Amino acid sequence: MSSSEGSKVEFKIEESGRKLKKTEVDFMRLIEQQNLQRVQKLQRQRRNNKLTGIALGGTVLGIYLYSMLSVKQEKFLDDFEEPVKLEVENKAL
Repeated sequence: MSSSEGSKVEFKIEESGRKLKKTEVDFMRLIEQQNLQRVQKLQRQRRNNKLTGIALGGTVLGIYLYSMLSVKQEKFLDDFEEPVKLEVENKAL
């Protein structure tokens, strides 16, 4: 086997010439329908997950921004006066 043969895979499809029975076609339709329902369910679930993530992220961002603005507006430290320090003379014994 050379390198060009290993990279290219060929499938040989044999045509038997036989037609599918009605039950086989019905079964294939049923499987396709179930697969379509499964894909739609997963897409709906993915969309709902994205919406939930956006809502939670927005809530967290809103709380963060609100807390930043409320802390910025507080002025209780501006009026705070440092107590007068009393100097005590240290006497050597």
